[in-house]
Amino acid sequence: MANRFERISNFATISRHDITVAITADILESKSRDARSNSRKREILALQRGSEDSLQRMVNAIEPGSYVQPHRHHAPPKAESVVLLTGSIGFVPFDEDGTPDYDSCILLDRTRGAVALDCRESIWHTFFALEPNTVVFESKSGPFDPHTDKEFAPWAPAEGTAEAASYLEQLVAGFKKNLPPMG
Repeated sequence: MANRFERISNFATISRHDITVAITADILESKSRDARSNSRKREILALQRGSEDSLQRMVNAIEPGSYVQPHRHHAPPKAESVVLLTGSIGFVPFDEDGTPDYDSCILLDRTRGAVALDCRESIWHTFFALEPNTVVFESKSGPFDPHTDKEFAPWAPAEGTAEAASYLEQLVAGFKKNLPPMG
């Protein structure tokens, strides 16, 4: 049976599978292609039936230069798991004042780092692609309410602002400088 993906925004599709959907290399490439062609350099494939599902799951394609404003899942508190499918991700948690917690950063990279991470609820964090065609699988508890899902960090520039690109560059440079050697 063919995949039935429905576009739900300029940056996301949702799977309308009845029983199962296989996440294939072709789907990962398609989502990466979609991410490269949109202004956010990100593309989501939602796998849950809808926002009311108790477990929210998505495939998230992200390209270098895509800025995910630091945020936390705080009210209600939700943990988040991220599994690397392709590429390489830098994950940065922050102290309450916005200082990057470089001691707790994680490199998701199949040859030089970890393949998955779990972030506790209410932790300020961001992540960014370190190479093209990066795709992750994310999950967190639902339901999804766009008004309460994320609390954006007041100390970080908003997505789409002129300051966001330089802030992202600083985060990536700090991440790379402070990344411990992998053994």
